[in-house]
Amino acid sequence: MKKLLGVLILIFLVCNISFADNLKIIDGDTIILNGEKIRFSGIDAPELKQTCLQGDQKVNCGIIAKKLLAEKIDKTTIECIREGKDFYKRTLAECFVNDESLSKFLVRNGYAFAYRKYSKKFIKDEDFAKVNKLGIWSMKFQYPWDFRKQ
Repeated sequence: MKKLLGVLILIFLVCNISFADNLKIIDGDTIILNGEKIRFSGIDAPELKQTCLQGDQKVNCGIIAKKLLAEKIDKTTIECIREGKDFYKRTLAECFVNDESLSKFLVRNGYAFAYRKYSKKFIKDEDFAKVNKLGIWSMKFQYPWDFRKQ
């Protein structure tokens, strides 16, 4: 019985399946799902107030990252695999829609970076976006961690 309870608790902690109706997208790498604030682990997306330069034009790259995430999720079911908590007590997790990692999707499309300080998982996806000049890799930008220091 104790073993079964442990397995059930583990399943609850590892998997969270929810419909997008219980979802609020904060920015390109943070959501609130069923009241729980979740920060996507291993990536860092531009901040909402962050702009990039595309030619001579300022582009709201932080807002674009948020919109891309919202469009990807739409009204689908989200599944998150929790990895712990961060300094701000947010849940760190990798979240999926239709078995596709939202983190990988954002990095591979050039609207988030592999957060090498914490993970090496998405470096190949970042390299792909960079080589193909996708998303913010086609613009002049500041890394989000540098933007936050200002």
